[in-house]
Amino acid sequence: MGSPSTLKYTKDHEWIKIEGDTGTIGITDYAQHSLGDVVYVDAGAPGKKVEALKAFGVVESVKAASDLFSPVSGAITAINGDLADKPELVNQEPYGAGWMIKVKLSNASEADALMDAAAYDVYIATL
Repeated sequence: MGSPSTLKYTKDHEWIKIEGDTGTIGITDYAQHSLGDVVYVDAGAPGKKVEALKAFGVVESVKAASDLFSPVSGAITAINGDLADKPELVNQEPYGAGWMIKVKLSNASEADALMDAAAYDVYIATL
């Protein structure tokens, strides 16, 4: 399964969908598959500032805990409250209902440095 072409990707396996000045962020199918069953997500809180390629939260699975890295800088405007009761959404729908945060972008040009779907698919094929 190829990565959705409407998204941009990081080498840390986060994705972002940019709509206007807002980015929706989650982890990739590759990441959720590598983690195994997700049991907890701490993605911060609205108002929290995030920096490009810096940790903003943690995802825990039955295998490990991993930092979540923001693809862009900005401020969190929303968190996916459904993940508190249903963290398995990250495994079931990593590009849909399993999204983690929405961010108001402070520098939209940061997204230019991210990989498109084709580049990301080549990248994960080498791992």
